[in-house]
Amino acid sequence: MKILGVGLSGLVGSRIVELLQNKHSFEDISYDTGVDIIDKQAVTKAVQASSAQIIFHLAAKANVDACEEDKSKGKMGDAWRINVEGTRNVVDAAVTTGKRIIYISTDFVFDGEETLQNGYREDAVPNPLNWYAVTKYEGEKIVAAASVPWAVLRIAYPYRSFFPRNDFVRAILTRLQKGEVVHAVEDHVMSPTFIDDLASAINMLIERKATGIYHVVGSQFVTPYQAALAIAETFSLPKSLIAKTTRDNYFAGRAKRPFRLALNNDKIEQLGVRMRTFEEGLLEVRSQINNSK
Repeated sequence: MKILGVGLSGLVGSRIVELLQNKHSFEDISYDTGVDIIDKQAVTKAVQASSAQIIFHLAAKANVDACEEDKSKGKMGDAWRINVEGTRNVVDAAVTTGKRIIYISTDFVFDGEETLQNGYREDAVPNPLNWYAVTKYEGEKIVAAASVPWAVLRIAYPYRSFFPRNDFVRAILTRLQKGEVVHAVEDHVMSPTFIDDLASAINMLIERKATGIYHVVGSQFVTPYQAALAIAETFSLPKSLIAKTTRDNYFAGRAKRPFRLALNNDKIEQLGVRMRTFEEGLLEVRSQINNSK
């Protein structure tokens, strides 16, 4: 299958290309290829020029605190222009050309106030707490209103073995390896996504021509504190460097974060995709790092 990716050079997109390039062909439209997502004419021209059957839309302003600074600018801020209007440009171009859309969204669309034993399911009603989440949810609604086949994939705290910029796992790992203290929040719950598993899920969705919303997250709910302990355990690093803190202290003066962001992944696993637990993902990360030496 030929896939037109919007923003394939980032943490998530570049790994998906690495893992799926033998099964699918990819072409990228982004700043790197001279296309600004907020330029409707440029996006339309690029999409019309492509013979790809699928648009894989990852491009976003994803820095939560930077997005919050944009809130006062409303629809004139970059967060809205990129995450909402940019998505609208991509969707409009997809509709014009009859291409299918796969859109990457976030667990942050939920407020984290529910104490659900098995996590939020796909039909739970979003209630975003910060501006980043608001703009991503608006993007979801634009995709869901499209008259072409679409899929929305909500992911959470994505991580992988190698990338020029650190994801949250490598940020913690690097600090521990340097002997630096890691302040880890103990009252925030997340379900981190191992990007290698996300790639498998995307391949399955493409093959099955599946549509709708899917939670493509790991099969384990952890706090950042538990995650840091697991990283230390997996890489034989001192747990004594990990200090507990609370979300109110850690995120003081920053964008509001949801409390319990546990997402249920039963729907994607029913398609035959096994999403690893966080501890299993870490073991694979360690194996890939060791094999690269």
